[in-house]
Amino acid sequence: MSRERLLAALAEAGREHSDTAVMFHAAVSARMGLGMTEAKTLDLLRRLGPLAAGEIAGHSGLTPASVSGLIDRLERKGFVRRIRDTEDRRRVIVELRQDGVAGFGALFEDVVQGLEGLYAAYTDEQLELILDFLRRSAEVQRAATTGLG
Repeated sequence: MSRERLLAALAEAGREHSDTAVMFHAAVSARMGLGMTEAKTLDLLRRLGPLAAGEIAGHSGLTPASVSGLIDRLERKGFVRRIRDTEDRRRVIVELRQDGVAGFGALFEDVVQGLEGLYAAYTDEQLELILDFLRRSAEVQRAATTGLG
C-alpha cells in the first residue's frame, strides 16, 4: 500500500476508533447518570488518585472555570469530595468517594475482556509500538483540547 493510501486508511481508522470510543463512553456515562466529561474526570481520579482542580484542568485540557463547575456537579451527585491539602491548607484536593462509584467497574467488563483477547494476538514489540502511538496521540488530542479552551 502506498504511503498516501496508508495515511488515508490511518485517518479513517482513527476516526472510526474515536467514534466507537465516544459512543461506548456516552452509553456508559448515561448508565452512570453522568455527562461524558464528568465520567472521564472520575476516570482521571481513579487512575491518578486525588488531584487539585488545576491538576484536573492540566490532565483534561479543560479550563479552570469549567473544572470548578465540573467538581461542583460531581460533588452534588456524591461521586467526589473536596478535602484540604494537609501541606497547604489553602489548596483543595478532589478525591473519589468509593461508595459513590462502587459497581461502575462492571460496565467495563466486556470491553476489558475483549481488549485482553486482542492484546494476546500481538508480540511484545508490537504492543510497545501500539503503546507509544496511543501515548503520543493522546498528547496530540490533549493539546488540541487545550487549544479550544
